[in-house]
Amino acid sequence: MTGLADHSHGIVAGIDVGGTFTDLIVLDMKRGAVKIGKVPTTPEDQSQAVLDALSGSGYRPSEIDLIVHGTTTTTNALLERRIAKVGMITTRGFRDVIELGRRTRPNPYGLFGTFIPLIPRNLRLEVDERIEASGRIRTPLDEEGLRAAARTLIEAGCEALVIHFIHAYRNPVHEDRAEEVLREIWPNTFITTGHALLSEAREFERGVTAAVNAAVQPILQRYVERMGGELRRGGYARDFLIMNGNGGTTSSSLVAREAAKTVMSGPASGVIAAARTAGRAGYTNLITYDMGGTSTDAALIRGSRPLISNELELEYGMPIHVPMVEVHTIGAGGGSLAKVNSAGLLEVGPQSAGSMPGPICYGRGGDQPTITDANLLLGRLDPARLLSVDEEVPLATVEEVFRANLGDRLGLSAVEAAGAVLKIANLKMAGAIRMVSVAKGNNPRDFVLYAFGGAGPLHAAAIARELGVPRVMVPPRPGITNALGCIVADLQQDYVNTVNTAVRDIDPDQLNGIIKMQVAAGLDALGEESITPVKIRIEHSLDMQFVGQTHLIRVPISGLVSKMDDIQALFEEAYYSRFRVRLPEVRANVVNVNTSVIGVRQEVPLDDLIPREGRAPTLDKALRERRQVWFDGKWLETPVYDRERLPLHAQIVGPAILEQFDATTVILPGDIAEGDALGNIMITIKSVADERH
Repeated sequence: MTGLADHSHGIVAGIDVGGTFTDLIVLDMKRGAVKIGKVPTTPEDQSQAVLDALSGSGYRPSEIDLIVHGTTTTTNALLERRIAKVGMITTRGFRDVIELGRRTRPNPYGLFGTFIPLIPRNLRLEVDERIEASGRIRTPLDEEGLRAAARTLIEAGCEALVIHFIHAYRNPVHEDRAEEVLREIWPNTFITTGHALLSEAREFERGVTAAVNAAVQPILQRYVERMGGELRRGGYARDFLIMNGNGGTTSSSLVAREAAKTVMSGPASGVIAAARTAGRAGYTNLITYDMGGTSTDAALIRGSRPLISNELELEYGMPIHVPMVEVHTIGAGGGSLAKVNSAGLLEVGPQSAGSMPGPICYGRGGDQPTITDANLLLGRLDPARLLSVDEEVPLATVEEVFRANLGDRLGLSAVEAAGAVLKIANLKMAGAIRMVSVAKGNNPRDFVLYAFGGAGPLHAAAIARELGVPRVMVPPRPGITNALGCIVADLQQDYVNTVNTAVRDIDPDQLNGIIKMQVAAGLDALGEESITPVKIRIEHSLDMQFVGQTHLIRVPISGLVSKMDDIQALFEEAYYSRFRVRLPEVRANVVNVNTSVIGVRQEVPLDDLIPREGRAPTLDKALRERRQVWFDGKWLETPVYDRERLPLHAQIVGPAILEQFDATTVILPGDIAEGDALGNIMITIKSVADERH
């Protein structure tokens, strides 16, 4: 495939695969046109939904200059344990590190719960080698034993291999030599060395991260090859980009090397889109709220920069310690199932109807009440405007299911049960937002709630009231925001190296040497990409703690270090900002050195996501109908507007419903919604506004 140096005047497609829908946005800079699409996700082969979305766009692959793709292939493979068979070769005496973990339990109370490591014990083999924590070689690498272990794993049917030696983060010479030796006999390229992916001291996290990478490498590689082949058959002759969990992108030809970095890439792309689009409107401090069909993702953006974490735990016993946008996910989406549990209490999620069979109203055989069905029953959704409905289901059928499954057991009518489903769901989603705001020392009142996803704008105003957030921002195309994030994301390579030394004991030259090495590696990696960035931006930070602490605080630094006293002062300020406590007498510790090398791509225009020529001259011309909608226990006659025809600066006093192809926005009674010049809708929340006055 050939690269593409500049797509500023071309046609760019962003595609994001979600649990229920696959979203598409095509920006045609040649004609100034925008095309969006949503098709049901095909879980058995995600590439089919991608191709379906492209074929429905009116653009042939041969016409598109660049495709950027966010995929849940690796995330789903891990969660469902549909992974490759992996073997591990490790230091003698340490084969059980990834199973022993941190001596925690799957369930905090009782003696129940199971944990199955990604690599079973019989596929974890040992060899003689030992490097001390100082980096000194104590026991040389047994190369014959290494070859014998590899042959055993090949005979056992292993497709991918992890080389994980105990102190390789300090001195990787044995891991590097082992890889060199085993490249000669391993039948494919799927070899992961722990230090190359994560040069971190903690052997459990480093080993599991390497195991994750190896487990999904073959799956991702096959997916990329299949997708690339289909695109080539359609005439697309270039490489395409894949989203990573850090909010950046990388070429599909390179992505499988570090496949673990694509985990949680879907949620990350939405956060990146929020930072870019809200920043253009002048809002830099955001709480992002992304509600799709299967789950809800919440994240925090400060100063237009998403928070980044190296400590994702996808599930119990599966830490993935590579830099990722810090997103908190819960099982609450439009397809989340509602039920009355054995204690007689109403539960919503985490189980989901997904895309198949989907909610009852999709007409695909779903027979359990969902959040989408509750919104439909309460008049917030129009049954005639639902996407991907196979067979129209009468509203009376939905009502009967709510009455039989929920209402009769709770002593409520079907409509009251639907209202209760929304209240429970909103409380769960508000809890997720508290985890990324209040739990991190941030007051939600100081932020704008940025609502997106196909279902986010339906619930955002109610959640803002629950949290005391004064304003909600709904972007022009909330339902395809994740796909938009694919288009605006830059190329990015992240590096982490462990120091784990008290500040006063560090030589600045030691830190600077690591920083220079990371920058050089990042520049080399960008040089391999198929896309040429317009400029390169480099960012540095340190993961720090007080000596003796466990948790880390990320401290940004400007670049090379001259005085360690400055590092101590930066940490104390970061600690005070987080905890409002000053402890100058306690020594600080530098744990990790982090560098991000970012290849900034050509900026794409986002002004006309909803074409201006289609907007009505006055608000009443955008009115579709008036219908009865349920708010706080009573039906209110509510105007329903065509969002895509609203005048740019329209002002609407709730209650009101805004409908568009990709989402529906609910404006609660007393709230005020106003449009801005970029097509965003800003909703001022009545109860919070009243309190402030």
